[in-house]
Amino acid sequence: MCGIVGAVAQRNITPVLIEGLKRLEYRGYDSCGVAVHFDGRLTRSRSTSRVADLESQVREAHLAGFTGIAHTRWATHGAPASHNAHPHFSPNEENARIALVHNGIIENHDELRRELTDLGYKFQSQTDTEVIAHLVDHMYNGDLFETVQQAVKRLQGAYAIAVFCREEPHRVIAARQGSPLIVGVGDNENFVASDAMALAGTTDQIIYLEEGDVVDLQLARYWIVDVDGRSVEREVKTVHAHTGAAELGPYRHYMQKEIFEQPRVIGDTLEGVTGVMPELFGDGAYQVFKKIDRVLILACGTSYYAGLTAKYWIESIARVPVNVEIASEYRYRESVPHPDTLVVTISQSGETADTLAALKHARNLGMEHTLTICNVSTSAMVRECKLAYITRAGVEVGVASTKAFTTQLAALFLLTLTLAQVNGRLTDAEEAQHLKMMRHLPVALSSVLALEPQIIAWAEEFARKENALFLGRGLHYPIALEGALKLKEISYIHAEAYPAGELKHGPLALVTEEMPVVTIAPNDALLEKLKSNMQEVRARGGQLYVFADVDSRITSGDGVHVIRLPEHYGQLSPILHVAALQLLAYHTALARGTDVDKPRNLAKSVTVE
Repeated sequence: MCGIVGAVAQRNITPVLIEGLKRLEYRGYDSCGVAVHFDGRLTRSRSTSRVADLESQVREAHLAGFTGIAHTRWATHGAPASHNAHPHFSPNEENARIALVHNGIIENHDELRRELTDLGYKFQSQTDTEVIAHLVDHMYNGDLFETVQQAVKRLQGAYAIAVFCREEPHRVIAARQGSPLIVGVGDNENFVASDAMALAGTTDQIIYLEEGDVVDLQLARYWIVDVDGRSVEREVKTVHAHTGAAELGPYRHYMQKEIFEQPRVIGDTLEGVTGVMPELFGDGAYQVFKKIDRVLILACGTSYYAGLTAKYWIESIARVPVNVEIASEYRYRESVPHPDTLVVTISQSGETADTLAALKHARNLGMEHTLTICNVSTSAMVRECKLAYITRAGVEVGVASTKAFTTQLAALFLLTLTLAQVNGRLTDAEEAQHLKMMRHLPVALSSVLALEPQIIAWAEEFARKENALFLGRGLHYPIALEGALKLKEISYIHAEAYPAGELKHGPLALVTEEMPVVTIAPNDALLEKLKSNMQEVRARGGQLYVFADVDSRITSGDGVHVIRLPEHYGQLSPILHVAALQLLAYHTALARGTDVDKPRNLAKSVTVE
């Protein structure tokens, strides 16, 4: 989602700001901009194209300065247009005193807009951000740090802001509430960004600001106050942001690269796991796992489907009841809390706003046993939870999650085995067999990815369709949901997923020969019932596209197209089947000519509600 970069230096920082925006492109955006303080005035360039276009504008305009801010915007208030792009100036373009960028949503912006309009401010955009710029300008008292501290008290909602002032060269003020923001510490220069990735190669000395913090960045110093205005020290951490991982290499798209990285990153995620032990999830995990008698999983999107899969595993293997909640809904309904609940959050970025808010809500209800499955060890989610398992998917650039999802599943299966062991439901022989299967996952996944040529042939057919149905049963139903999500995200084909047994309860009405029906058919206890569901589809003229295990005894025929996965993988079968569905979505989108890595209207990291 939106990205922020800011800098105070004794060198031209425009290249640093542009490079930072490039490193944040993977988050998704629809406009971008940069503003600098130079020769006593504020200047800016903005674009509704890519950062490369902005870079060309900056070069042609000879935009340079020692102090500046930059931004990638994902539209919420106001269309993706140049006048809505950040940075915003106040009081106006010609006499700009304040320049400001903002991530988040200001909920009381209408009220503030009316107030500032009455004071004579002219609004040039439909954004909630311009309200903050004018508010800071109106309240400016000669000290920008004090002014921002007072201004943010008027804001309701979520924000991360960076702002500088014409009257105060070599000074950038930043603040956060509900949106992530970090400080980068340099040698006689300091930086601010929404993600440490933006500062990779510039500095590895990172401070993670906490809720309500306001920071004053100057050349040789920085000063932080907390939500109550008290001076505070925040730990400086050495963070080596990965840069090489974002190189495309021989692949056409990042999504393709990330699909084929899955065997390696699954191995990385499980590296060092020599046995099932609570300590894998952090100090004190054994005591927590002994206390809890139920699990609450909170997540959004693809991570929610990982949680649904985990529910099947945990309840069948560990015999612990599990409730899975969509994080954006959980805190807005009356639920029944229980103090002996293990609250598990799942997030690729660890900054997902709805999941963080749901976690806070659960804690406020008295559920203090918290654990996160997350891909970013320095994220807010990891800092907020007592226990954590860090997946090692590496940087995931494609907006449609692939390797992050499968590494989440691997971590959740490990959690399942750990809970089973603590509850005395895992024998030594079972543990050894499960770990053997997990270690074999990279090889098994590679065999699935070798099916790509057959899947490409299916994708050519799918590319001509506008609707698709995905069916699964048992623990493969969430995988059907994930397969449908991938197809709709990047190919823009309308796709829905159902438990196959629900066909007769509505979706069968949609089935015609123009409706491809993707079926996940592992050789498990529900296979025969699934075959009956498949016959229901064929009887209505539907075209079946079946991902079957090698020994499932399903053959190709009239209206039945079968791709056989190399082996049946038991409880871990979802990890193999989802890789095939990812390839189907990718190659269908490729055939339709869509922007695979940056699908329309979507962002990688959803840091606003």
